Amino acid sequence: MKKFIIPIMIVAIIVALYEQVSAEKNVYIMVVAIVIFMIGMMQLSAKTPSKNQDKEDENV
Repeated sequence: MKKFIIPIMIVAIIVALYEQVSAEKNVYIMVVAIVIFMIGMMQLSAKTPSKNQDKEDENV
């Protein structure tokens, strides 16, 4: 799944940067690119274990 999310995020970043530099800025394309990037970051960070996971396991 990570092999699928990372390229999509890179494309979204490139599209957002291209729209930022272009003469006619399309806000909707920028918003969609940022949303795709943020969803990708949430998907990737959801699999990262918490630092406090050991402490939470001891309290249970």
